[in-house]
Amino acid sequence: MLATRLVILGKQGAGKGTQAIRLCDYFGVPRISTGDMFRQFMKGESEIGERARKYVEAGDLVPDEVVNEMVRERLTELDAADHGFVMEGFPRNVPQAEALDDMLAPHHVDLVVELDVPTGVVLRRLASRRVCSHCGFNYSVDAPPKANWTCDQCGGAVVQREDDTEEVISRRLEQYDKQTAPLVAWYLTTDRLAAVDGEGDPDTVTRRLLRAIEGRLARK
Repeated sequence: MLATRLVILGKQGAGKGTQAIRLCDYFGVPRISTGDMFRQFMKGESEIGERARKYVEAGDLVPDEVVNEMVRERLTELDAADHGFVMEGFPRNVPQAEALDDMLAPHHVDLVVELDVPTGVVLRRLASRRVCSHCGFNYSVDAPPKANWTCDQCGGAVVQREDDTEEVISRRLEQYDKQTAPLVAWYLTTDRLAAVDGEGDPDTVTRRLLRAIEGRLARK
C-alpha cells in the first residue's frame, strides 16, 4: 500500500484536530501535531528539546530551524516513514513548506486540505472550547466529555484555556490569515491544495474531506 502524506490547514477552531484524528484512523497513518511534538520533545532531555524550551519559556516564537529539525526527526520514525502521516500545525509558512518538501524528497505531500470556516463561526466555537490539560484533546460545552469534565481519552482535567477570550482569539485569527495566505497561494501553484467547507457536523465534514482526498489520490 502506498504511503499517504497529508497536511491539514485551517483557522484555530476550524476542527483540524478532530478531522486529523478521523483521517488518521481512515488511512491508517500517524497524526503528527506540532503541539504534541513540542510537548514530547520538551519532556525529554534531547538537545533540540532544550533549544525549544528556552524560546517557549521566554514567550518567544520557536524559530523555523528548530521546528524544522523537530519535524525532520519525527518523520524518520518508522510509522511515518513507512505509512505516511496527517500533519497538523506544520507548515505555517512558505519556508517551512519548502523545508518539508526537502525532508520528504524524492516523495512529497500528496495533498494539503484547508478547512474553510468563517471567522464568526470559529469565534463561537473557540469561546465554547474546552481542552484536556494533559493530552490536549478538544471538547466543547455542547460536546463535553462523558463524566465530570474528565477526559475520555486519558482521564485528565478538561478546562477552558486562559487565552480563549474573544480579543486574544481575534488577534490569533488575524495572524493566521496574514501568515497563511502566502502558504495557501504557494500550494495552489504546485496543484496540491484543496479547500473544503468545514461548516456542519463532524461526520459531514469528514465525508467532504475524504471525497477531496480520494479524488486527488486517484490521480496519482
